Amino acid sequence: MSFAPVLPLAGYAGWGFLKRTLPSQKAAFAAGSGVKRDEDYFRARIGSIKTAEALVSDRRLLKVALGAFGLDADINNKFFIRKVLEEGTLKVGTLANRLADKQYLAMSAAFGFGDFPVPSTQISTFADTILSAYKTRQFESAVGDQNGDLRLALNAERELPALANRNISENSKWFTIMGSTPLRKVFETAFGLPASFGALDLDTQLATFRSRAEKTLGVANVSQFSDPVQLDKVLRQFLLRSEAAAGLSSSAPGASALQLLQATGASSASGLLSLLR
Repeated sequence: MSFAPVLPLAGYAGWGFLKRTLPSQKAAFAAGSGVKRDEDYFRARIGSIKTAEALVSDRRLLKVALGAFGLDADINNKFFIRKVLEEGTLKVGTLANRLADKQYLAMSAAFGFGDFPVPSTQISTFADTILSAYKTRQFESAVGDQNGDLRLALNAERELPALANRNISENSKWFTIMGSTPLRKVFETAFGLPASFGALDLDTQLATFRSRAEKTLGVANVSQFSDPVQLDKVLRQFLLRSEAAAGLSSSAPGASALQLLQATGASSASGLLSLLR
């Protein structure tokens, strides 16, 4: 039986509820039959995979591999994924290095098919690493099925501290945000930028992001998001602005929980109440 995340509230109030209940909700989700079957299959088979061709030929393994990097939609693009994996990441001109979405680069580097004589699939801890990322991403996707803004917030909370700590220039960090559709959406909303903003030239966009960050958050650099306080500031701004734009009301948060209890019935009400306490 699969577990659907419990999200009785929207906006920043919903974010607070999700954060408080996140460990128990993620554990329940990971224990669901679908995710557990994926985990068991991956653990049993990945050690026998030594080439990119073998990986893309096994749809169930490929599902987990792609899902760990948020690339689920590429499940049928086997030739493309094989090329990304086989070319590796160590040469500048490889496909993974040329693609705007750096999740392909991360996936190719993680598996190591094109970079090393022995791929990472032969490392004893490899399955744990990939499955941890897979379960996290799948939980975020399940949250997104109910509330897209909360999924964007979860993604940003995971991605921004890692980006903040990368050893690249601040401008490069902003360009990374600009090239990531989910992160870009968070910042455009948080900073109140119009839909037409993306049509401006990149230098103008960069300058605008930096100036809005300094005005809104007090600091222009992406490195600030290694600080949980600064990270919460931008997520709060994003969720409040998004909620306002959607015309949602947070004046009676208890009503949302009551509606959910009535819709799900008494059998699931006790479970929700235990989370709300």
